[in-house]
Amino acid sequence: MIDVVHLIWTVVFLIPVIGIATLVFGAASWVSTLADRRGYTAHAIARGWARLILVVTRVQVTVEGLQHLEPGKTYVFVANHQSLYDIPVLFSALPFQLRIIAKDSLGRVPVIGAHLKRSGHMLVDRSRPDRAGIFGWAGRLMRDGLSLIVFPEGTRSRDGRVQPFKGGSFYLAMQAGLPLVPLSVVGSRHVMRKGELTARPGRVSLVIHPPVETRQSDAPSASEVRALAEQVRQVVIKGGPDAEASR
Repeated sequence: MIDVVHLIWTVVFLIPVIGIATLVFGAASWVSTLADRRGYTAHAIARGWARLILVVTRVQVTVEGLQHLEPGKTYVFVANHQSLYDIPVLFSALPFQLRIIAKDSLGRVPVIGAHLKRSGHMLVDRSRPDRAGIFGWAGRLMRDGLSLIVFPEGTRSRDGRVQPFKGGSFYLAMQAGLPLVPLSVVGSRHVMRKGELTARPGRVSLVIHPPVETRQSDAPSASEVRALAEQVRQVVIKGGPDAEASR
């Protein structure tokens, strides 16, 4: 009965409210990039959108470990992925200018592509990585005080356990010599599970681990990338996602 109630609440209330909010905040974000090419204003709008979604869904977020981070420094935040709500959780909780990695093909989509480029998000052709482009992007991140957020599992975990990490984002971080920050997201899968429409109120914990420094390397080997990815994954797991998944 509870699931039926939450499903009705999701369809009748949450989806319309979040849909309208996304359109309004998205339009404001697009307009803001006409004047602010660093994307600072767009990010502030994104944080407002994220906080609104959490408030209307009645999701409470607790954060642990912010003392490990240096304000204004450029990081690559590496998080496990449990739910569509992970992005609002991270955008609302991390006091950094966050950007994402998107497929290069999105850059050719009208309106969306221009917005992504102007607001500082990274567009990557994963089949043909552009080394010069990567260094240019990394330089812009550091110059403008931006950080990157990645979900290296590649998809949301159905049972909450942390899946193997794909190496692409680690390769980019090693090429640019950027520090990696492991993040453990615990509890978001109970808010909205993969494959379900129903959203439920709940509590989510975000554990921020100490940064893992990388040494700049033009062409890190596959074994080095795999080792770093697994090292970070084990730190993320120790933050609690796998233990929570057994519940």
